Amino acid sequence: MPDHDRVEGAAKNLGGNIKEAAGKVTGDEKLKAEGRAEQVEGKIQNAVGGLKDTLRDDKRN
Repeated sequence: MPDHDRVEGAAKNLGGNIKEAAGKVTGDEKLKAEGRAEQVEGKIQNAVGGLKDTLRDDKRN
């Protein structure tokens, strides 16, 4: 099972993508920027979760 950070990071990335798209459609620059920021947070959190998964798998082997 993937680490909780990976799941949460992927969800945050997706939410940020949607928020950015909504900002583009409405012309809301602040919403676009918030969406991009959430995507970056999600990608980082997902990477941390991936590292945790790798470390956990290495311990099992």
